[in-house]
Amino acid sequence: MADDVMIPAREKVFTGLGVSSGIGIGTAHVRESGVIQVPEYRIPAKRLNAEKERFQEAVERARKQVAGLRAKLEGGPGRFEEDLGPLLDAYHQMLTDSRLVRGALARIATERINAEAAVQEEVAAIAESFKAMDDAYLAGRLDDIRGVANRLVRSLMNKPYQTYSTLPRDSVVVAEELTPADTARLNPHLVSGITTVLGGTQGHTAIMARALEIPTVLGVPGVLDGIRHGDTVIVDGDSGRVIVNPGDATLRAYEARRVEMARERRVLSRMRRVPAVTRDGTEVTLMANVELPIEVNLVHQMGAAGIGLLRSEFMYMNRDDIPPEDEVYETLRDIIAVMEGKPVTVRILDVGGEKATDALMGEYAVSASSALGLRGIRLLLKRQDLLESQFRVILRAATTGNVRIMLPMVTTVGEVRKARQAMKAAAESLKERGIAVPEPLPPVGIMIEIPAAALAADGLARVSDFFSIGSNDLTMYTLAADRGDEQVAHLYNPLHPAVVRLIHRAAEAAKHAGIPVSLCGEIAGDPRYTALLLGLGILDLSMIASKLPRVKQRVRALDLPAATRRAQGILDQGDPGRIAMMLDDFNALF
Repeated sequence: MADDVMIPAREKVFTGLGVSSGIGIGTAHVRESGVIQVPEYRIPAKRLNAEKERFQEAVERARKQVAGLRAKLEGGPGRFEEDLGPLLDAYHQMLTDSRLVRGALARIATERINAEAAVQEEVAAIAESFKAMDDAYLAGRLDDIRGVANRLVRSLMNKPYQTYSTLPRDSVVVAEELTPADTARLNPHLVSGITTVLGGTQGHTAIMARALEIPTVLGVPGVLDGIRHGDTVIVDGDSGRVIVNPGDATLRAYEARRVEMARERRVLSRMRRVPAVTRDGTEVTLMANVELPIEVNLVHQMGAAGIGLLRSEFMYMNRDDIPPEDEVYETLRDIIAVMEGKPVTVRILDVGGEKATDALMGEYAVSASSALGLRGIRLLLKRQDLLESQFRVILRAATTGNVRIMLPMVTTVGEVRKARQAMKAAAESLKERGIAVPEPLPPVGIMIEIPAAALAADGLARVSDFFSIGSNDLTMYTLAADRGDEQVAHLYNPLHPAVVRLIHRAAEAAKHAGIPVSLCGEIAGDPRYTALLLGLGILDLSMIASKLPRVKQRVRALDLPAATRRAQGILDQGDPGRIAMMLDDFNALF
């Protein structure tokens, strides 16, 4: 409904990235730019040591601030400690020893510039080095680096952070950017929406906003200049629109839509208590994808059957070293324990490409920087020490719950066999130290995210305990189209016949081998595709937790034999447009 609203000329409309669903209507609370304008000046040679000391003192103050926030979390609500603890630990690590700190210090010495300018130049250099890797995940990590840099600059310039403790009800927070720590401390009963100039869909700020269920639009050019404190603002987290000083007709339409969405949420909330069963009685398993511990609470709220994809990268990013095994183990153990026996599928490190870090890449950094280079299992087989370390922490944590292990970026049977050998070696080393491991060892499956894996799925099924189809990468690699590149984004289409047939081929191979198959890409969380996926034989879907109720509602409306017949008809088609029409026509019937 909201998408059909006519926007009068006197209203101002901004467009960005809708990262947290819902409609927020309220009064603008404009925060000063999160990126402080700093002076740049030369430092005389005789004052270089003093400037370095000033920088180190600022680093120490920032570390103490982060440590203070960590201490407050430990004495506060458990949810905040779970949500922010790992992130603040990463901030502390970045302030202890990182490219940012080392690089800024080097610039003070070599370029003889003031510390604030050195920090900003180093952040710009880091951003430039990531520029060729246009990826949402990397954008999220870069946001965290900018957050630490901003804290450093504020410390150097003695500019404290604004707080949000006195916000009135129905406030819309408008800012250059929000740190994840800022976002997690917002009260969703007072804040009706968030919009910022910076930020992306996969950053920690976006994840925090979704967990708090605050409608949010990030990455909105010019929004800070276009909104004044006290303006009426509508934040449409679904369409990614921000409307400033809406006219009466627009306001009425959005208020009606918000009432309708509240009614829909009440209906969908009941989905938690009903099974995911089709009209003909077929059970479907709906699980959740998790990137940060904060999302586990939402997994329970949405009634997920478990975690179908736990990304382990968050424990290794934003630091220049490899975290101790005990630290990784404790984090995994806590997540698994909270799931209370529900299955948790842990994907071992999928680093490389856009997620490369120096500590993990080592001598393979050049190859790892390519999306077609050392990524996922390819890199880990080169780094046997890291692979076995991964298996050790997962095996230790697996004694507390129901765990499966997933291998990313697999293309050959040999990769799976070598990984299994590494897991057995890890298990033996733990037993020798008197540390318990699960008996039998957890199931080991693979991600089908490369066309070669889908085409060779019959052979891979013989050495795998399960398949998980990663439709995002499978679509990208099949069509050689990066959806982040506006010049080719229109080519990225999960309904291309090649993609549909590869998904079906993998599902059939799993069926013939008698192993489970799931799908964990974005289309798993879109009700438009539910009938097609079920019709292709995929009865296990994993998605962002907030998407689960709508997909369950769609599952319960479907007749599986009819969906299967339509899927078979779609497999015979050669035109994406025709496939889309056939799917949409079928959806209109159920």
